[in-house]
Amino acid sequence: MQESVNRLLVLLGLVLAFSLIAVSCGSDDGAAPAAPAVATQAPEPEATEQQAVEILQGRTLQRVLERGYVLCGSRDDLPGFAAVQPDGTYVGFDIDMCRVVAAAVLGDAEAVEIVPVTSAERFTALQAGQFDVMNRNTTWTATRDGVESANFLFTTYFDGQGMMVPASSGLTTLEDLADASICVSTGTTTELNLSAVLNARGITFTPIPFEGFDTLVPAYEEGQCEAMTADSSALGVFKFEIEDKGGEEQHIMSEVFSKEPLGPVVLDGDTEWAQVVNWAIMATVQAWEFGLNSTNVTSYAGNDPNIENFLGGIDPELGLPTDFAVQVVSQVGNYEEIFNSHPQLGTLSGSVNDLWTNGGLMYVPPYR
Repeated sequence: MQESVNRLLVLLGLVLAFSLIAVSCGSDDGAAPAAPAVATQAPEPEATEQQAVEILQGRTLQRVLERGYVLCGSRDDLPGFAAVQPDGTYVGFDIDMCRVVAAAVLGDAEAVEIVPVTSAERFTALQAGQFDVMNRNTTWTATRDGVESANFLFTTYFDGQGMMVPASSGLTTLEDLADASICVSTGTTTELNLSAVLNARGITFTPIPFEGFDTLVPAYEEGQCEAMTADSSALGVFKFEIEDKGGEEQHIMSEVFSKEPLGPVVLDGDTEWAQVVNWAIMATVQAWEFGLNSTNVTSYAGNDPNIENFLGGIDPELGLPTDFAVQVVSQVGNYEEIFNSHPQLGTLSGSVNDLWTNGGLMYVPPYR
């Protein structure tokens, strides 16, 4: 216990020393807002032993309940997953997963504040306690699991890294990229995969790093690099957007050269909060499997005991209200509804993100 506390204190102290990365976490007057999904300036985190002990003793849920809204770390530059609108609100698949947690815990899907954070800063911000949960298309890896004090939960989107080039280039394989310049987001597994795969094949290249897609994509369109690499889902989004506004036709290479399981992340040391977030997210998949959606979940009149349990017939003592699944599905939707409401993500049916009963990978533990 003391070793874990000391480790977390060191991390919090480092974050405090470099607090220029601070991002939004509250209103100026200290009152809990109704949960506007907008960003404001965050106060610097207080790296105290008491805070570290509270995290390790499972205090996150209590803090969220007392605050009245969920702080969710995400991004603002990836349409389909998480993007900011002109009015300052956030939309996307990852944003909806933030809303799922708020609906489950607080009974109000709008009781969430989005904390935008860059790829390079996200784990430091997580360690500093700047948000309760992170939904930011973040890949689960062994090193991140072991080094970043991060607890990766249920995978909400199975992805893989790809490569995109202008169709006119005639490039079709990774080997064709010899001596090419390649745009890539810095501080990501994408950057590491690019070097590992191309170096292993003896393909020389020049990486052109960018902090986020808001600068990377325009640079690629302007010809500052000959190719861009990202998760295949992101490449699909930007191919559509570039071509839709009259830009040059794009080609996404057929080879997918990594595994990228994406999902929510919480800070190590708080088992109660981890299981709360996990079961809230998994409720969207279970509802889908049961045939429950936002239009019928409150009017179920059957006698399937498994469904009755899921809708509140039992209390599994997860730290959630017994009707949390009803709140999640009625306010946000089941997994299929959430996925299909963001067409930039591609086709769900028949993909790896389909239900296990349809040949996909979406499979959750039984609710009983």
